Amino acid sequence: MTAHAPIGVFDSGVGGLSVLREIRALLPHEDLIYIADSRYTPYGNKSQSFIQERSIHLAGFLCRHQAKAVVIACNTATAAAAELLRGRLSVPVVGMEPAVKPAAAASRNGRIGVLATEGTLKSARFAALLSRFADGLEVHTQPCHGLVEQVEQGDTDGPVTRLLLTRYLAPLTRAGVDTIILGCTHYPFLRPAIADIVGPDIALIDTGGAVARHLRHRLDQAGLLAGRGRAGRTDVWTSGDGKQLQPVIDRLWPEQVELRELATDGDQNGTGLPSKATKAPTP
Repeated sequence: MTAHAPIGVFDSGVGGLSVLREIRALLPHEDLIYIADSRYTPYGNKSQSFIQERSIHLAGFLCRHQAKAVVIACNTATAAAAELLRGRLSVPVVGMEPAVKPAAAASRNGRIGVLATEGTLKSARFAALLSRFADGLEVHTQPCHGLVEQVEQGDTDGPVTRLLLTRYLAPLTRAGVDTIILGCTHYPFLRPAIADIVGPDIALIDTGGAVARHLRHRLDQAGLLAGRGRAGRTDVWTSGDGKQLQPVIDRLWPEQVELRELATDGDQNGTGLPSKATKAPTP
């Protein structure tokens, strides 16, 4: 493992790009490999065993590409598979978690709202966070069916997205929360629309920046930070339809990247197909 090895990041889809942009801003000299597991998005309605299988598979792909660290840019996958991957991989594994601790510190009236997938809200990891950091606070959780799918289509402010957001935010504003946790990596892309709906007096908090800082700390400890004399590159892969996803990537990611498809046989040889190539038959 060398300092010039890439950082590997994966998510159920394009939502983890919100984490990737924080990593890129903080670590501009690092090479990044990102996987959008779009063939199976969203993870929020999948079983824990399925998410674990996908996480093992995607982390394996990243490690075959010499990743010096693996970032699980998905709250649901972190809850299901972070400890499993840490027991299997020799590189640092950095996960996500809803920003309960910073939200508790930021709240002025002790009433916090949480927007997240059902998988995250039902996880033992989330329950432990509430027990540890939200004791004595009034926490209102809101599962947000359909929002991930809207972001996956590149719709961050359209009529359907606005309708869903208005529906999900209404119970939180009625409850008088002054802080809302964006508990899914897709949701930071909805921040402008959410802020417009709830107004300036409600704080919106996510953990992308904290994850980037923790990743930098782990790499620094291991002596694996890339040198400053180079600009990092970004490679983006998907298990889904590259032609369909490319316009969404172009909208959500500031750099121009050529999206590549993972071979549908699992890409066991560590190769991939350009998005314009013909896919292999589905096994």
